[in-house]
Amino acid sequence: MIDLTTRYLGLLLKNPFVPSASPFTKDAEHALRLEDAGASAIVMHSLFEEKIEAEFLHNERFWHQQALGHGEADSFHPIPANILSYQEQHLALLTAIKSRLSIPVIASLNGISLSGWLDYGLALQQAGADALEVNAYYIAANIDEDSATVEQRYISIIETLKQHLDIPLTVKLSPQFSSPLHFAKRLQEAGADGLVLFNRFYQPDIDLDSLEILPKLELSTTSEALLRIRWTALIYGRIALSLGVTGGFHQVDECIKALLAGADVVHVCSALLIHGAHHLQTLLTDLEHWLAAHEYASITQLKGSVSQQHAINPAAYERTNYVQTLDSYSCPAGVLR
Repeated sequence: MIDLTTRYLGLLLKNPFVPSASPFTKDAEHALRLEDAGASAIVMHSLFEEKIEAEFLHNERFWHQQALGHGEADSFHPIPANILSYQEQHLALLTAIKSRLSIPVIASLNGISLSGWLDYGLALQQAGADALEVNAYYIAANIDEDSATVEQRYISIIETLKQHLDIPLTVKLSPQFSSPLHFAKRLQEAGADGLVLFNRFYQPDIDLDSLEILPKLELSTTSEALLRIRWTALIYGRIALSLGVTGGFHQVDECIKALLAGADVVHVCSALLIHGAHHLQTLLTDLEHWLAAHEYASITQLKGSVSQQHAINPAAYERTNYVQTLDSYSCPAGVLR
């Protein structure tokens, strides 16, 4: 019997497949389907500080300030009784999912202020989260803000949360930091317990008729996985953080490569949205078959064996790969003569 267990953020998981934040976690029944299909843990969809603040301002305007300057309108918009706010609904769902599932439930928080990170992080912990994913989705669009300031933003968030929370913290990073290895070390020193590589920044589109900027959501493709695999291989063994990968992991081949590079877990999302929750069982079956065919007894034996520190050619993860890739290209017949 092959041992598929892995340890992530101090949690012992039955296998390395952890569904990431998605519509599947917006309902307890869907979350239960993920567990039944083989998920070893789940990541809740994010709690957004902006949505909490926007709802508060909306209610202030239409309920609590409706009579300002118009006394006769005092009861025009009656304040509903027993209405649950966005935050209350999210926390109630987290508690409900936690009570229904036997696997760990990792909360995800997307904040915009230090006080928000702390207040809502504490609320998620109290609601029953086993760990917290710090989803600091930040676009550095201020021309006067240097890279050190951007990094310090993340460090301050982790230091603040670590001082007050008891559950493990993992940081969902973007691939756009100038020195990911050094920054990963700083995050560990600040108190982070893990990293998730990498966040996907959704790119806005331009409507050529209206010239409006439009939101555009595109699911990941397998070509995105190699970036995650490469940096996992470079980070593994150099710091003591748990490593998760996310973005582009649709079939078992990419997942195995991530484990070989040193990942503790593989987050899957787009593949489940395309194929359904049962795709987890396909991944598990294919993983077991591959491990058996290659005579691996456990995930632990596999993990990190092709990281940069253990690879046959470590330089292939760096500039050597660039040179070799260019030299290996051959044009189709008739293109270059």
